[in-house]
Amino acid sequence: MKIIESKLVAETDLPLQLNVSFNKIFDLFKKYTDIEYAKHPYHSSAKKMVQLINKHPELNNGFSDYSLLEKYKEQIDLLLNPLFPEPLLLNEIKAASIPFSFTSFKFSNRFENILKNAGDNFELNVRNFEDDSMYIMACTFILSYVYGFNVDVKRPFYFDIPDGTTGTMKYYRTTFNADFSDITATKDAPILTEKDFKELLNNFDNIALWKEKFPPNSYIFKGFGLISLFDVTSEEMLSSIKANLLEGGKDLIPKLQSNLRDFYSIKDLKLGYSIFDNINTKICETQVNKSNSLILNHGTEINCDSTYFCNSIMQKVFKDHETFIISDVAEYGLKTNNNLFSQNLQKNNIQSIILIPIKATDNGDLALLEIASPRAYDLNSVNINKLKDIIPVFEVAVKRTSEEHQNILEATIQENYTSIHSSVKWRFYEAAEKYHAARQNNSNAKLDEIVFNEVYPLFGQSDIKGSSTARNEAIQEDLTTQLTLAITVLKDACKTERLPIYNELMFRVSSYLIDVKKGLNAGDEINILDFLGREIYPVFNHINNISTELSKKVSVYMNRLDKDLNVVYEKRKEYENSVTLLNDKLAQFLDNKQKQAQEMFPHYFERYKTDGVEYNMYIGQTITKNRKFDSLYLYNLRLWQLQTTYEMENLAFYERKNMQHDLQVASLILVHSNAMAIKFRMDEKQFDVDGAYNIRYEIIKKRIDKANIKGTNERLTVPGKIAIVYSQDKDAIEYIKYINYLQSKNQLGKIEFLELEDLQGASGLKALRVEVKYQENFDVNKTITFNDLIKEIEA
Repeated sequence: MKIIESKLVAETDLPLQLNVSFNKIFDLFKKYTDIEYAKHPYHSSAKKMVQLINKHPELNNGFSDYSLLEKYKEQIDLLLNPLFPEPLLLNEIKAASIPFSFTSFKFSNRFENILKNAGDNFELNVRNFEDDSMYIMACTFILSYVYGFNVDVKRPFYFDIPDGTTGTMKYYRTTFNADFSDITATKDAPILTEKDFKELLNNFDNIALWKEKFPPNSYIFKGFGLISLFDVTSEEMLSSIKANLLEGGKDLIPKLQSNLRDFYSIKDLKLGYSIFDNINTKICETQVNKSNSLILNHGTEINCDSTYFCNSIMQKVFKDHETFIISDVAEYGLKTNNNLFSQNLQKNNIQSIILIPIKATDNGDLALLEIASPRAYDLNSVNINKLKDIIPVFEVAVKRTSEEHQNILEATIQENYTSIHSSVKWRFYEAAEKYHAARQNNSNAKLDEIVFNEVYPLFGQSDIKGSSTARNEAIQEDLTTQLTLAITVLKDACKTERLPIYNELMFRVSSYLIDVKKGLNAGDEINILDFLGREIYPVFNHINNISTELSKKVSVYMNRLDKDLNVVYEKRKEYENSVTLLNDKLAQFLDNKQKQAQEMFPHYFERYKTDGVEYNMYIGQTITKNRKFDSLYLYNLRLWQLQTTYEMENLAFYERKNMQHDLQVASLILVHSNAMAIKFRMDEKQFDVDGAYNIRYEIIKKRIDKANIKGTNERLTVPGKIAIVYSQDKDAIEYIKYINYLQSKNQLGKIEFLELEDLQGASGLKALRVEVKYQENFDVNKTITFNDLIKEIEA
């Protein structure tokens, strides 16, 4: 018996003890042995089957030794033959299997042929299914079967099986029939309640919790299952083509070519494309890299007439925008007197080809998709129909790309680029010069994308701690002052004019005052100011005319209001002045330090003022035009960053005495050791990381300052300490060396080694947190020299 055992069996824990048993089949046969089924066609065979199983009780009781599958091969085949009807053996892709381990032991003929065709070294493994996911899926199976709690976490299983005949990959989706299985709990299995069930629903990714509720091997599985495979190569390739078109990138054509090879089962299929403009003239000049085209032979230009293309192609492709198929290039060459197009195809070993025209824009641009094979009739008028679902996807992608291209062509460098950092300005000048030179001869010239590859990022921030709370407290104090002044005016007016309306208004103002003192909610300030303007100020106009004394009281109130905002703006102004002072001091200091740091090695730098200061730096060979990059410069810049962060902490501490509102900063450095690419985003007029892999870095940057220390509610960033976040231990070792150096200068104190709570989109982060030793008389001019930094790195 052919047995295929997945790696999952040996490498994955499960909450189930897996036992092969044919008990359910036995019960079915036993049913037909009853006298009431004496005339049933199954009666006689069922009696033989029952006798067979009684002779081999292991088949009924169950076993976990998979070698017994081979020992009882003949008996198992007899038992399972009814589930594998002979007329369907060459049609169905089916096997008997043990769930969650994918160990299979009886196959339909078609399944066996597929596996044989895959090669001797092929291993049948599930695609993209993590060990934890398999464990949790087994748990949900138990929840449903044993406890009646239904959880829909069904994910289709996929097998990628190579086709040895065509040299391409086939993709299969599976279904599983568990009718012939049973699950029972062992004495060690915890009894689950509805509360446990709800807790599990809220913690799908917490594998430790699932293993607590469902310990390994705490349930017994008896039986087997049936898996059926369905060929979904076309659907998979359509989905993959869509995903690749959306992702784009420099590897787009090779990826799409690989997709189409599997789609058509042609291992050496070729894919190319070209874009033509001015198609109504005699010259078709391509706008794209000639190496992407299969039909242009890397030429500069071609004549769009019968000297290159035949009249049929000119009419059908370039005028009617219809697909054109050449099933036999040699035969086509005979019909066209071996025109240049057919000669070029045969020179490139293309014997059948499909040309798919896609109108790119409304101005006449035409994209030509080229699908070719080295054999005649591999591509023909019949299998072109397989592309019907794919061509619309290509059309959308081509039109989108063309529109983006046209948008770039419509603007000059002044319209596309904002102020540029001096370290990378040379690259923009280079692109601008190339663009304007190309415009002399080609009206369709476009600006280069500005991308810097293989650069190392540095990120830091000095954030004002509790800024939101401080701002709200300032608003609260100002509103309290304003409402208290209003009550004072109304009280004095009531003494002069004993009108009940004054008491009623005082009650309403007092109610607002009580609410404000309790705390502010969204919209409270607007509602209070609206109330004062609508209800109080008209009364104040009346009070202002009663007497000189009351007029003075109203004037005192009005003079406390900000002339532009018409509100008391005292505490808020103190707070905002303090924030502005601190931001300006920190930003100016950082900018001055940056001018010195650029002398070490040119690097990109951008700074932002928020409630505090944050900045990005990127350093690498591609940033500079004339100097050679060495990792020494990266290490030097990291030490410079740590030293500068320490000095900014001291500056913020020193400026507390000059601020009307006492503010403190908390500093953070994010370490990322892997090189990445940054790209100038034309729409946002700024640099950003390029590529899906680097998005995680951006996610961490945005969320890390809100991170807590693992197992606590304590924030990582606190005043008086510098947090250094990292993910690789080698980074910690590097920074400990820098910290030790600054400790020797009596600038930094005790180090803490911390683990951080997982963030959404980022886990496994760690941090060093080091105490800042403040200088009483901090002097921004007394800092560590460049020579000191270099000596420390070289040491």
